[in-house]
Amino acid sequence: YNLTFQTLKKRGIELVCVPASELASRTLKLQNLLKESKIDGVLLLQSADLVYFTGTYQSGYLYIAAEDEPLFMVRRSVHRAKEHSALKRIVPLHSPKLLGETLKKEGCKTPGYKTPLRLGLELDVLPAGQYLQLQKTFHDSEIVDCSKIIKQVRAIKSDYELNLIKKTAAMMDQVFAAIPSMLRVGMTELELAANIESSARQKGHQGLVRARGFNMSDFHFGCVLSGEHGGVASFFDGPLGGPGLSPAFPFGVGNRTLFRNEPVVVDYVGALAGYLVDMTRVFVIGDLTEHLKQAHQVALQIQKALVKQAVPGANGEELYQLSLDIADQAQIGKHFMGCGEQVSFVAHGVGLELNELPILARGAKNTILEAGMILAVEPKFIFPGEGAVGIENTFVITSEGLECLTKYPDGIKYI
Repeated sequence: YNLTFQTLKKRGIELVCVPASELASRTLKLQNLLKESKIDGVLLLQSADLVYFTGTYQSGYLYIAAEDEPLFMVRRSVHRAKEHSALKRIVPLHSPKLLGETLKKEGCKTPGYKTPLRLGLELDVLPAGQYLQLQKTFHDSEIVDCSKIIKQVRAIKSDYELNLIKKTAAMMDQVFAAIPSMLRVGMTELELAANIESSARQKGHQGLVRARGFNMSDFHFGCVLSGEHGGVASFFDGPLGGPGLSPAFPFGVGNRTLFRNEPVVVDYVGALAGYLVDMTRVFVIGDLTEHLKQAHQVALQIQKALVKQAVPGANGEELYQLSLDIADQAQIGKHFMGCGEQVSFVAHGVGLELNELPILARGAKNTILEAGMILAVEPKFIFPGEGAVGIENTFVITSEGLECLTKYPDGIKYI
């Protein structure tokens, strides 16, 4: 582990390996919740969950018992798993068919080991085929859903995670600061997106943006939408859609040419060392109509209200309603977070995945904010035929409210 890290560092490659103490703290939080829920152990397969609890993503199964060291059974690559992860128990798994046998063999080395009576699985993301196979493997166990517990553990970020998220935010501030020099009349959205994404990759963007859920991997860096493209709805559960480049992926950037005096909305996700930030700004070559400018000011007003009110103990549904009330008072509520096909949220958690807890949304009355949560706040207004305006920043929840991590100026950038 240490030798590999030093070798890579000499080559100028930064390998961010999660410290053993950090992994132990995460595991302990999970184990405490397992005991409360009377779950004997969990078997994790999903990539983000493996990254969180092992420090790496390798193909395999992670078993965490309520009172034992985690056991990482790896199909491939065992070698890289041992290089990247500070876990003590990493063993090869030559075939998924040997999962039960391997777990029993390795578990028997622990005094008091027994087959889990109640086994937790990530039922929110686990493919049905694998679920049915695991049912056969653990036929003596009661299978229960552990996804809510996993999300609960991951919602509160440690100082270690916050430091990584701040680095991602700093990278995206640099990317957005370079956008004005890229913009010109006559270029296409695709050309602009290529320049932005090239800038992000050169600054270390990992490329992959993880999102939890079925078909949620159908996602990219984000959206670059000019003029009326900002008002095109899509399959994506967000205020911005866009036509995309073909019906095979009808989302995001298209081939539209940029013109003067229209909004160019850039909504991009940054990703460094696994951790994400979400960020949106509006650019314009020339000027905008007064009602678009006013709508953007309302978006900033909503953000300001949430910064003040989103303190530990606040309710996710009430904060969403506060945002909706401000939009209605400005008489543009029908354009808030969409138009005709509106989404019913104004903020979402981010971390290793784009759609983590908490969420400020209709129906989120059981969502109670806590210090250490990371929240992407994105009040936006959509005007079909004209475009979109609004803002998105990534914040950390503190005892006094929201602390902004993405620092690039919020106002419309005129070029």
